Amino acid sequence: MTGRDGGADLTDPGDAPAIVLVRPQLADNIGACARAMANGGVFDLRLVAPRDGWPQEKAWRTASGADRILDAARIFNSVADAVADCQRVFATCPRPRHIVKPVLTARGAAAELRALAARGLRSAILFGPERAGLDNDDMTHADTLVRYPLNSEFLSLNLAQAVLVMAYEWCLATDETPPRSLMTHESRVASKAELENFLAMLVARLNDTRFLANAQKRAGMVRNLRHLFQRGEVTEQELRTLHGVVTELAIGRENAER
Repeated sequence: MTGRDGGADLTDPGDAPAIVLVRPQLADNIGACARAMANGGVFDLRLVAPRDGWPQEKAWRTASGADRILDAARIFNSVADAVADCQRVFATCPRPRHIVKPVLTARGAAAELRALAARGLRSAILFGPERAGLDNDDMTHADTLVRYPLNSEFLSLNLAQAVLVMAYEWCLATDETPPRSLMTHESRVASKAELENFLAMLVARLNDTRFLANAQKRAGMVRNLRHLFQRGEVTEQELRTLHGVVTELAIGRENAER
């Protein structure tokens, strides 16, 4: 089985943790896991005793282009073999079963995985089979459990969703994307001087139409207009459009009065 030529390099594991799918049952789910891994920049896929053998054509069809992760996937007969080169092993476990181990949230686990990577230590995350998850024998190979803080009344995730949560948190742990931004396309956020220029024109036109003729209400109405436009990040293009709108309205009124 070979992947597509070209595209992003999805084979170098770098310092990301290995994703170990233990006894996965469906090829579709393995492919969806590869897709989730690629989303989060996690590329080392290891399969322990896949139920239907390997490779499986369906996996490539559901990977949505993450072919190289599947091409490079390694097969192992046991969990012990799959994590033999790792210094730390995490195991996802929705309900710890009388096991005494540290339990982290996905976010806490991602922070610890990043710290381990910074020390040059190799890590792996175990994910159990679709139907029942990891059993107690599987979890003996892990030193840390990961439990997602989801709705306590419904903790069920499919395999790819579980992998995506960890891949996302791994990516997010060092992401510097601002939590909020404004898409302005080819325009830019207007300066205060440009906004002041527009507001002065707007007030002048409103004076001309006697909209602000009530002396008692005038100051409050002007403040309200200022608050309206100061509240958001108006772009330079939007101000140009508003200039045109106000000018055309004034011209229309003047023409009507003639």
